[in-house]
Amino acid sequence: MNKLSKNKLRLQRRRKIRAKISGNAKIPRLCVFRSLKGISAQVINDDKGLTLVSAKIGGKIKNDIQGAKKVGEEIAKKCLENKIKEIVFDRSGYKYHGKVKALAEGAREGGIKF
Repeated sequence: MNKLSKNKLRLQRRRKIRAKISGNAKIPRLCVFRSLKGISAQVINDDKGLTLVSAKIGGKIKNDIQGAKKVGEEIAKKCLENKIKEIVFDRSGYKYHGKVKALAEGAREGGIKF
């Protein structure tokens, strides 16, 4: 029996999540991507296939939980500038803890409703 890698298992979870979640013009989708070097987030309108807002770790922001929270606050600020107040959260198959949770909490503190 072949053992699946952690990333393949994550991609399977991601497909299950995406089958149930989609964003539209009224309530777009906040998609999270986590890598070894950083974390990034995009707000996407799936009806048109457009990225409305994006934010990622860069500059003086470190790749840790506080950095992820700052990315969440930054994405919330950009969303409010574009009159987006409510989103659907897509964790992309990652567990909801650590950096992903910090990003979501930062976005909530910034004024975005999930």
